[in-house]
Amino acid sequence: MATRITVLGTGRMGSALARRLAGAGFELTLWDRTADRAKAVGLGRVAASPAEAVDKAEFVISSLTGPDALRATYLGPGGAVEKAHGQLFLEMSTAGPEFEAELAPRVASTGSYLVDATIVGAPPIVEKGEAVILVGGDPTHVERGRLVLEHFGTVRHVGAAGNGARLKLIANSMLAQVMTGAAELQNAGEAAGLDPADVFWLLARFVPSLETRRPAFVENELQPTMFALRDLRKDLDLALGVFHAEDAPAPMTALARELVSQAMGEFSDNDIGALVRLFRRAR
Repeated sequence: MATRITVLGTGRMGSALARRLAGAGFELTLWDRTADRAKAVGLGRVAASPAEAVDKAEFVISSLTGPDALRATYLGPGGAVEKAHGQLFLEMSTAGPEFEAELAPRVASTGSYLVDATIVGAPPIVEKGEAVILVGGDPTHVERGRLVLEHFGTVRHVGAAGNGARLKLIANSMLAQVMTGAAELQNAGEAAGLDPADVFWLLARFVPSLETRRPAFVENELQPTMFALRDLRKDLDLALGVFHAEDAPAPMTALARELVSQAMGEFSDNDIGALVRLFRRAR
């Protein structure tokens, strides 16, 4: 009998996780607060509530937009904890360590367990099984979770619960700094009369992952969204909250957040590659 997995949240990332798991032969149940979005994935069974989705699952994955959505999904009426009973919850959203600390004891009170298993990699990388999964939590539960998590890519246990969430904020702060820096230099090179393709080729030599944003940087296209600017800004807000709470100076992250916020005014739902347009518009 196939292992039963529930996926809570079927946005871009949740859908990619579901497709990867379906390809590996797992039995899926999906839930999304917009039922039609869960149905559009075209996989498994679609549940009417988080509680119904969790009831018969062995593993539960949550991939939601942030703390408010997670709180409603887990703890609200018909929430996931109502039917939790010994499952392993793999929390794969970017919600910050404070929410993980709030949620873990509520899950544990049902006899279930929660580990934070944040993802470094865009949905297409997840579907190829080439992402990095940063997992914080008890080693016994982390090892149990590998049965599922290794289908998405490389699993790295990073210590205590909450550390996966902390490292994800480090990762996305780095991404913001790289993207804003690359956008600035792409525009500066073009302003100096250089061929956009030559400028981008050089930047991508330093940061190979930029290749996924070639349409935005070289052709000036608004490419399909892999990671929306509004989601990056949300993650930078979470990151700066953590950094400031620890008195860790973060001026470059703060500047990146300001630039992302400016770009959001016009390109909120667009991919982060649209950052280059912020600089081109000024020119």
